[in-house]
Amino acid sequence: MTKYVGAIDQGTTSTRFILFDRAGNVVTIHQKEHGQIYPKPGWVEHDALEIWERTQEVIEGALAKGGLSAVDIAAVGVTNQRETTVVWDKNSGLPVYNAIVWQDTRTDAIIAKYSRKGGQDRFRKKTGLPLATYFSGPKIRWILDNVKGAKEKAKRGELLFGNMDTWIIWKLTGEHVTDVTNASRTMLMNLKSLDWDHEILKAMGIPRGILPQIRSSSEIYGDVKSGILKGISVAGDLGDQQAALFGQTCFKAGEAKNTYGTGCFMLMNTGKKPVHSKAGLLTTLGYKIGDADAVYALEGSIAITGALIQWLRDNMGLIQASADVEALAKSVEDNGGIYFVPAFSGLYAPYWRSDARGVIVGMTRYVNKGHFARAALEATAFQTREVLDAMEQDSGVKLRSLKVDGGMVFNELLMQFQSDILNVPVVRPKVAETTALGAAYAAGLAVGFWKDIDELKQHWGRDKEWKPKMDSKRRAGLYSGWKKAVTRSFDWVE
Repeated sequence: MTKYVGAIDQGTTSTRFILFDRAGNVVTIHQKEHGQIYPKPGWVEHDALEIWERTQEVIEGALAKGGLSAVDIAAVGVTNQRETTVVWDKNSGLPVYNAIVWQDTRTDAIIAKYSRKGGQDRFRKKTGLPLATYFSGPKIRWILDNVKGAKEKAKRGELLFGNMDTWIIWKLTGEHVTDVTNASRTMLMNLKSLDWDHEILKAMGIPRGILPQIRSSSEIYGDVKSGILKGISVAGDLGDQQAALFGQTCFKAGEAKNTYGTGCFMLMNTGKKPVHSKAGLLTTLGYKIGDADAVYALEGSIAITGALIQWLRDNMGLIQASADVEALAKSVEDNGGIYFVPAFSGLYAPYWRSDARGVIVGMTRYVNKGHFARAALEATAFQTREVLDAMEQDSGVKLRSLKVDGGMVFNELLMQFQSDILNVPVVRPKVAETTALGAAYAAGLAVGFWKDIDELKQHWGRDKEWKPKMDSKRRAGLYSGWKKAVTRSFDWVE
């Protein structure tokens, strides 16, 4: 009897392999970072071959730590940083260019060109997405236009495209596939048909032949061809935020989660019909289990949250380790009157302003590095409030509590401030690795390791809850200051 299900969690800054038992508990985990490449201001790249190497290393490392082998594993799921775009030669298996990361803003001229006919919402009715540098489709166009010989090779059917899930699954199994959640982040998939949209492909000049086959989030895509997992089925695939929604067992319409990572991503399950946002949110796929109907979600994406703490560490040298930010922020009583709007890659939901850039406002001689740390943490909570307000406006559902996960949920100061600014309880689950857990759940369901989603619900447990303590006048004053600060970041890039 196989005892565990594995998950490859390929994130923006690192890759992990985690094994889970039947109760959804972590059995063994191994993690490795990969390089961040910044060739020009606003450009962010990854080496896809390095990520593949790290993937193999973390699988081997996790199994070695747990004293386990492939015979203990029922199946493997994949979850990934979404929108990060890889184009590779299908014969040599080599990328034609570095992976262009979701945060990258180089496609702004392409976005402006497509927006001239039909505006920013030109493809929104079909895709649920505004025209923005965030998504994969325009990144593919940039590679075809700027890499020598790529356009011709693509026309001849010699190139393949994928987000990171597709790249990893192809390297593992040789199958060129993606799932509905990742496909919904390309700006090329029709939300209703769950297939590539002919008109959009034509408008963007992207040959259909380079695109992967779109499958459900939970089914067997193929078996691992070689290496330590040889013969094991790859049977789950979800973009990281949808995986966290699934891992948090948000299976009912109206249930929501927020993941605190490099960026912040709040998703609300909206059921079997797409809800089109009037408040700047994305309409996206939540998940699709085998032959069952697809489940949709509303999403508020924030580009920079945890990445701001890394910036304080790496670029400014204010802290030695990311975890040190809490102690530094606690050294002061409040933000000292400053607000930090981290629009390093423009602003995502609910503004979608690629012309915005980061600002710090309210500076006086009184301000010290403690205030910087506190303002950086508060920026995450304020941005989350903006997304929640939009979500409640769109869905008509008043959120009773917010399920949270990701690396920043162990920052007690941030979680209390988050509850205070939202004025709802914030709940951390027992298993905080919900992104990887969601991918494991999808893979386990596909091979019968778990019976159904009702069984998965029984595994969710509460670890800690923060309740609002702030008085309403202070909450309103702080939020009003934030809204004012955000407007100062607009119109910076001509």
